[in-house]
Amino acid sequence: MLVERLAKVEERLRAACRRAGRARSEVTLVAVTKTVSVETAALLPGLGACDLGESRPQELWHKAAVVKGARWHLIGHLQRNKIERTLPLIERIHSVDSARLLEALEEACRKESRTLPALLEVNVGGEASKHGFAPQEVPNLAEKIAKLQYLHIDGLMAMAAYEEDAEKTRPTFAALRELRDRLANEWGRALPHLSMGMSNDFEIAVEEGATMVRLGTVLFEGMEG
Repeated sequence: MLVERLAKVEERLRAACRRAGRARSEVTLVAVTKTVSVETAALLPGLGACDLGESRPQELWHKAAVVKGARWHLIGHLQRNKIERTLPLIERIHSVDSARLLEALEEACRKESRTLPALLEVNVGGEASKHGFAPQEVPNLAEKIAKLQYLHIDGLMAMAAYEEDAEKTRPTFAALRELRDRLANEWGRALPHLSMGMSNDFEIAVEEGATMVRLGTVLFEGMEG
């Protein structure tokens, strides 16, 4: 079942890239394993899905201890008291959602003498239930980001509100891309990555410039455990 679902998602990703005039290699599939067992997650790297995402640090700790060959992405809120244990396990954090977390991650990376690619989470729609910077707050981070030596901010992340009609998510993704382009110009630095698009809307996100899509339900529905 998992093999077939990965193949179908791959086909849909390729089609979305063709529509957008993009190479398939420009988009990373991050398989979000938060609803499935360690055993299911452990199958993914062998099937070519090596980038795995978790939204809860404790769940990431648990799975990272068992799953071999994975590149782990933290895609959910990270409390500062969980940084020390999480940092050695992850390849990237998608969800830097406050200036305090930005500073705490920089300090932790300095202590570990390692760099960490990171994305700023932007609450494009201003939803009270979502974490992230308001779009108008992000430009004000320029000075803080310019001083970072270990945390490498290289793009933005957002979640669109769930819509039955995926086309309705397009303005959210376009807004994030436009904000990224403006920041890259104002800050004079490359911000190549946009983490946006989930199971119900990832094709629209790819058409609007996503470089990472975070997919769970479309891969694992009915396999929870």
